[in-house]
Amino acid sequence: MIQLLFAVLTAEVAVALSLLFKTPLRKLVILALDRLKRGRGPVMVKTVSGTVLVVLSSSLYSMVKIRSRSDELGLTPTDQVLMSRHLLEASLMGYSLFLALIIDRLHHYVRELRGLRKSMEAVVKQNRSLEEAKGGGFDEMKARDAEIANLNQQVKRLQLETQERTEEAKAAELKVEALKKQSEDLLIEYDRLLEDNQNLQNQIHSIENHT
Repeated sequence: MIQLLFAVLTAEVAVALSLLFKTPLRKLVILALDRLKRGRGPVMVKTVSGTVLVVLSSSLYSMVKIRSRSDELGLTPTDQVLMSRHLLEASLMGYSLFLALIIDRLHHYVRELRGLRKSMEAVVKQNRSLEEAKGGGFDEMKARDAEIANLNQQVKRLQLETQERTEEAKAAELKVEALKKQSEDLLIEYDRLLEDNQNLQNQIHSIENHT
């Protein structure tokens, strides 16, 4: 019994140490505890714990009984051996129950810590993606602003070209009107010259007829 309790206590100490330190063995221990807490595992653990409590209570009762008997008759060597044995068994069982409780709490806290780390990593990744999206959006806005500025420059250039062409068209129209007026004046002058020529010819004919 004592050897079994020592073996159980040693195993519990090893499990507790593996949960305290981050080693590759921790994952295996966590997986084993997860499987132990599923299905019939909790019922088996409660049964074993109840049995240990009953045996611990029996050892404590035996110790109290030996103590009461020793007060009346004195503590014999046999009672001393039994007292020491029951005390050792009770101590080992109490330590094993206490370590089982510590292991259960460590397993719970380690799983919560892993969940918090995963959630924190997810939040960090989400923040990074948001920052990258913001950076991409800022670059896209800068590109759009540059494109808008380029388009505005092109519009201004086209407006200047249109204004220059409009002024050239107005100047050409003025030239056409001037040429038109000049041609009209030339036509009037041509008609006058034709009329003068006709008059001269008539005068020449009349002079010839008189002679």
